[in-house]
Amino acid sequence: MRGGLLLVIAAVIWSASVSPTRGADLAPTGTLRAAFLGTNPVQARTDPKTGEITGPVADLVRELARRLKVPFKLIPAQNAQGVIAHVQGGTADIGFLAYEEARAREVEFAGPFAVMYNTHLVRADSPLRTVEEADREGVTIGAVRAQTQEIWLSANLKHARVKAIDVQPSEADLERMLGNREVDAFAQNTQRAADAERASAGKPVPLRALTGSYVGVEQSFVVKKGDTATAAILDTFVDDLRASGFIRASLDRAQLATVGVAPARRR
Repeated sequence: MRGGLLLVIAAVIWSASVSPTRGADLAPTGTLRAAFLGTNPVQARTDPKTGEITGPVADLVRELARRLKVPFKLIPAQNAQGVIAHVQGGTADIGFLAYEEARAREVEFAGPFAVMYNTHLVRADSPLRTVEEADREGVTIGAVRAQTQEIWLSANLKHARVKAIDVQPSEADLERMLGNREVDAFAQNTQRAADAERASAGKPVPLRALTGSYVGVEQSFVVKKGDTATAAILDTFVDDLRASGFIRASLDRAQLATVGVAPARRR
């Protein structure tokens, strides 16, 4: 009873805090525009036939737009710098990124909603079994330049070598790179690795995700650097959705079994 009452009170406070003026601030064009990583399944997936975008980002933006009483637009970006460019350039009102210290110098992070874990993808016949085993002499690990995996591995690996590439490889490219032994492993978030493992089943070079995670990183909203007022509103918004079970339900609906709900963060 008490928990239910608290949720009702939180919803009332949220509704009262989103005035028409605040809605105009968050969506100055009259449409809430949100940039996200178009190739990251932890954020969203785009149906190749219909173009429909589904997943946690789509759910969060739809709910925020509903509360603001405005339409919304989802903007896929190729990489993190693309999301940052949209937010800084004013072509998006909000964005979504995994937290990185360097990125936090360019944009304001707010409302962490999910924890993305990270592993490596290898050939199914690889002797490597865990992420810890991959950090050994003679092992080359591929990673996309300036993404979470490449940044963390470049700073923390003791023995293995990181080979940075410029763009996220397709499933066919991953199978080729690992099949030809251009790299011994490829760094991926655990959801992307699980997807690639399933997609490679029955192919000439089946792939396998290593057990474990070398780092968990929060997926969050981002806004223009210094816009702490909007960041605070988004913190409250996500706190409400976390408490109500909305975020967990969204992750489950998107079949993101490897992704956790991020804990609340206070400024």
